[in-house]
Amino acid sequence: MANEQFFTFHNGVPIPKIGFGTWQIPNEEAYDAVTIALKTGYTHIDTALAYKNEENVGKAIKDFNISRENVFITSKLPAETKGYEETLKAFEETISNLGVDFLDLYLIHAPWPWDDIGKDCTAANIESWKAMEKLYKEGKIRAIGVSNFAESDIQALVDACEIVPMANQIPFYVGRDQKSLLQFCAKHDIVVEAYSPLATGQVLDSLELKEMAAKYDVTPAQLCIRYCLEKNTLPLPKSTNEDRILENSQLDFSISPEDVEALDAFEDVRAKS
Repeated sequence: MANEQFFTFHNGVPIPKIGFGTWQIPNEEAYDAVTIALKTGYTHIDTALAYKNEENVGKAIKDFNISRENVFITSKLPAETKGYEETLKAFEETISNLGVDFLDLYLIHAPWPWDDIGKDCTAANIESWKAMEKLYKEGKIRAIGVSNFAESDIQALVDACEIVPMANQIPFYVGRDQKSLLQFCAKHDIVVEAYSPLATGQVLDSLELKEMAAKYDVTPAQLCIRYCLEKNTLPLPKSTNEDRILENSQLDFSISPEDVEALDAFEDVRAKS
């Protein structure tokens, strides 16, 4: 599923193995953050209509003067937007914001609205997915997928639609390995993208993690991001700090199987917060 620089979706489209996340980066800061990321060497930028920063994400990419074919852009259908026509309309808003003609990856942001987590939106998700299949077939999206979907949510799409999702973007970090979901996605050849690979920073205070990072002569953040790769997931680190943006991409080391197993055994720090 992955080589040294890319993962590959089941339709053959490659995606850079590390993405630059822009969640919680305000629109006014997104331009500089994305510019730094591109300067640092990131070629995979992840945003969403709900982040309200697509405009400056797109402007930074355009102003950086990188060819459109050499940058991988992901955006997402808002979690509360469900339905066929609603999806087509939201997609047009996204590509207009970004100033592009196509997306490399488009995801359903969540199977339910954020203010009603757990609500059964299966029928509406199927309609949204059919609209995304249409956009995919028209060449407006190179790959389509989902985010925050559990096994049952994905299975509902597989059973009712033509195209198996190519990606599932989920919270994944040391202490939250989501083993069952990863196995399900691997079975269906779905690339798993790991958002919040640093558990929004909460895992970095662990003394055990710091000691392990020192053994590899890396930072705790680098260890956490590399862990995602060792688990065959695609990390999406986020920062607005130039030094950290660079640091988060410097992952030219491997974690021993024994240490991966030790990291697997960590408790979820966010579950206790």
